[in-house]
Amino acid sequence: MEGDQTGQELLEESLRVIDPAVTGLPLEIERYDLSLENRRNTRNQVVYDAAEAMKRHGFGLKAATITPEDPGDVGSPNALLREAVDGRVIIRTGRRLPGVRPIGGIHAPISIVRMAVDDAYNAREYREGEGDDETAWRVEHISRRTCRAVAEFSFLQARRMHAQVYGGPKWTVSPVYEGMLKEELDAAAQRYPDVRYRPVLIDAAYAGLITHTGDALVVPALNRDGDCLSDMVLQLFGSIAGAESLLLSFGDDFKPSTVMAEAPHGTAPTLQGKNIANPLAMILACGALLGFMGDAHASSVSRAIYEASLECVADEETRTADIGGHCGTEEFTGEVIKRLRTKLDVWSSLGESTLHH
Repeated sequence: MEGDQTGQELLEESLRVIDPAVTGLPLEIERYDLSLENRRNTRNQVVYDAAEAMKRHGFGLKAATITPEDPGDVGSPNALLREAVDGRVIIRTGRRLPGVRPIGGIHAPISIVRMAVDDAYNAREYREGEGDDETAWRVEHISRRTCRAVAEFSFLQARRMHAQVYGGPKWTVSPVYEGMLKEELDAAAQRYPDVRYRPVLIDAAYAGLITHTGDALVVPALNRDGDCLSDMVLQLFGSIAGAESLLLSFGDDFKPSTVMAEAPHGTAPTLQGKNIANPLAMILACGALLGFMGDAHASSVSRAIYEASLECVADEETRTADIGGHCGTEEFTGEVIKRLRTKLDVWSSLGESTLHH
């Protein structure tokens, strides 16, 4: 799904990394132009076409796009995509970047698993009364299905990361509404006894995250809470450049049926055409997407992308300007590709049994 400004530039860089000539993966790519101009020209039909393609194939890679300010315009493509593919969960993982100083003692990865729908977003709002007696109302709702999807995926993600499920909603103040998510988290904890579980009220979780110095965490959250938590957690690691964002929809068995990957940042119009924007998040989005494909070689390529990318960050000579280096966008991608090729070649020569050992 093509985008706007640097969003499109960085998408093209990431596609260089997963080119079949580099990875050996027989990938075929269907393109949909989600630029603001084309969304206006098609009255958002291209967004719905892209959503149908994602549902058909199971995977999508999206560039950053412009959301116009005028409420009468075409709106946010992300909101339309989430609804069209029945996306239930958004996951963003903050991780330490080599050579980039995190806030406090944060080192281990932290994943925020939030609702992708419902809660404060798209809630019905209205006002009553006049003057000082005017009151504003917002009618929100959440569903048990979405709560269960957040809980289930949180524990699966924690198992995958060898992490602890930490946090939760404000269930003491809102036992009926927010308590529904807490009920599903407690139930998931019973299904996954091997995963550590520490329920903490959302306000205490914020304080705990800022001072956390221990193991990896997975933090389940309502839609609005998760939106705020994601921004804070990514900045705790010193930059949002090292994180990707995933939207997931699920089948009846709560296994991902559609996965859309993107960078968590915007279109950065002031950087367009200057070859200085950091492509790391979009490249990691590619790596994350391959990791969900259920293919052994795709999983190996996924890991190699993560390792090659973070090794480039660790090397001051191949670090982009936003994280203290001098490397350009295209040069950074080229170095990732070079290291990726080397890894895949070396791993191939080692053989599967050696890698498993």
